[in-house]
Amino acid sequence: MHSGTLYAISDLHVGYAENRALLDGLRPTSPQDWLIVAGDVGEMFDDVLAVLAGLRERFAKVIWAPGNHELWTPRQDPVQTRGEHRYLDLVRRCRQLDVLTPEDDYAIWEGAGGPVAVAPLFVLYDYSFRMPGMLTKAMALQHAYDTGIVCADEMLLHPDPYASREDWCRARVEHTRARLDAVDPALPTILVNHFPLVRQPTDVLWHPQFAQWCGTELTADWHVRYRAAAAVYGHLHIPRLTWYDGVPFQEVSLGYPREWKARSAPPAMLRPVQWAGVPA
Repeated sequence: MHSGTLYAISDLHVGYAENRALLDGLRPTSPQDWLIVAGDVGEMFDDVLAVLAGLRERFAKVIWAPGNHELWTPRQDPVQTRGEHRYLDLVRRCRQLDVLTPEDDYAIWEGAGGPVAVAPLFVLYDYSFRMPGMLTKAMALQHAYDTGIVCADEMLLHPDPYASREDWCRARVEHTRARLDAVDPALPTILVNHFPLVRQPTDVLWHPQFAQWCGTELTADWHVRYRAAAAVYGHLHIPRLTWYDGVPFQEVSLGYPREWKARSAPPAMLRPVQWAGVPA
């Protein structure tokens, strides 16, 4: 019987020394523990891989879904690949590290609550999480620029070879839907995506303009359609547990030091994945 625990974390942002120090102390509680890493490990190509390699040395299995920061091409990064090429380079290097990616066969968790297929996803966003009254992407973007709330993706996340990030998103949604359709219908899933699969978690953002960079309406029914026992995400830097259609959605981000230092309790580095019927 599998006696380990399925843990999840995201938004490590190891470019910050304080975050890297916390990560250096991260250890499993059992040799059989698995770790989901739901994106935004860091911005520099080699940093991302070094962190994932270190985690793989500690955990029995590491499952990674990319965030937007891994897909940035910072000018100071010696690796200047862009867009899909950068993503596929990360996938290739992760495979060399024995880290699972959205392009690999979904691992089957056989521990408490299993069997369940753990599905890391990469579907991006398409500006459809717009504020009320913003009828088009152009309107929403203009409002964001007018108010000074603009995601750095607009400068650093290149969609090459696609014409736009929303085109890349649509291609990823189609590709991912086909993969999820092929999962054994008898198996429940744990859906792991950097961005929330439903819009509701963005309702608490201090700056609602930012929601347009947080997901796509095209995944709104996936937690029901694909029998999700749980959904794991990050990106918003608002760690919490909410429920939609009876499915727990768990935001597992560490976030920036200025965020976690402002909270009354120290950051929880190892968060057990919570899903219906399985105690945390």
